[in-house]
Amino acid sequence: MDTRDDRYSGKIFFNAVLPLVRVIIEDMPKLSSTLKRKSGTFQVSAMTDEGVWATHFIVENGEVTTKLGMFPDKPTVELAFKSLQDFNGFMKGTSKKLPSIRGLTRLGILIPFMRALLNMAKLLGLKEAPKDEPTQRLLVKLYFYLLSSGISQLNREGHPVITEWTKRSPNRVYAWTVDGYDDVAAYLRVKAGKTKAARGRYRRSQPFFTMRFIDLESALATLLATGDMMELVSNGKMIMEGGPEFGNMLGDYMLLVGSYAQA
Repeated sequence: MDTRDDRYSGKIFFNAVLPLVRVIIEDMPKLSSTLKRKSGTFQVSAMTDEGVWATHFIVENGEVTTKLGMFPDKPTVELAFKSLQDFNGFMKGTSKKLPSIRGLTRLGILIPFMRALLNMAKLLGLKEAPKDEPTQRLLVKLYFYLLSSGISQLNREGHPVITEWTKRSPNRVYAWTVDGYDDVAAYLRVKAGKTKAARGRYRRSQPFFTMRFIDLESALATLLATGDMMELVSNGKMIMEGGPEFGNMLGDYMLLVGSYAQA
């Protein structure tokens, strides 16, 4: 039987982590070039108490689209897990139970996506910041996308801590940004129990609260917990636009997402 924690982790992995595979492919030319002129579908699925959960990727002439849920037809390649626990363990790196691989001979789709999954696992498993700027940029982007979407997924799955906050919230936008990098940004819109995560900067108005970093190094020091948050704030490297109390609250929710996505 799937526990509540199994479901929280599963929703984050299927709906917040796996969609990052497309970001990896698009930001790594060596990977995107391997899908050039190819078409097909790659799906990851797991059997749960309420049926099959899945996320799939549609490749059309090299262009990748992410879709939540089951592909309506037979996918070209599928990684199928027997249980949600097996899937969560695989994603956390705590289980050696491998999925059934359907479409094993379709290497043109299988290999690029497996490489993307491995690269994603490697990046999100880093304990120290990478040295080169392109990898720093990609890693911060992955974390921003994961955290904003992860909080939203916990709300949709009914996590009591998150739902209590969202039910009481008026229409507000919480954002993560890095100075000088418009694409390294994400935001979460909250209103009367509903949440919506989005990538990029919120342009309609000033967000209610922004966790703003002056550079990639400062962002990674916070995201990887290698720096002292209070020191970053006092040195002006991390700026809480909207009030420190909201920064502390958002930080707690970021840690909550991390607790379900890590071993």
